[in-house]
Amino acid sequence: MLGVMINAEVTRGVVAAFLDEVRSGRAVDRAAGLMAPRVLAHQVCSEDEVTIERTPADYADHVREMQATWGDFTLEVNEFLVDGARAYVRFTQTGVHRSGRTVRQINSVVYHVEDGVITEYWMQIDRAGLAHQLA
Repeated sequence: MLGVMINAEVTRGVVAAFLDEVRSGRAVDRAAGLMAPRVLAHQVCSEDEVTIERTPADYADHVREMQATWGDFTLEVNEFLVDGARAYVRFTQTGVHRSGRTVRQINSVVYHVEDGVITEYWMQIDRAGLAHQLA
């Protein structure tokens, strides 16, 4: 039981640092210390699951692209649950889209942590809601 508790603590620390530093855009280059060299990213887009492989550098570039689209967005963690090596996080990203409209996107992600780094994640985003806000 103690091993599971320690694993959950490591998982919480890794995912919390990832959200606070990398996903928020504050320190995107920290991705290299918080992600495995290759991470499987399962993404649900319009009811179709797609799996891509991400590297820390690729993910950092991805966040930079979001910053170019959203400006300095805010990231609010609404729910954070940890069970062993997995963490479920629901967060809201709010920013000013380059169209000038303030938009909000709600994301749900399950992160899997092994050996102190994120190795895989499953993400769902309401892209239809985003499109509706931009219409």
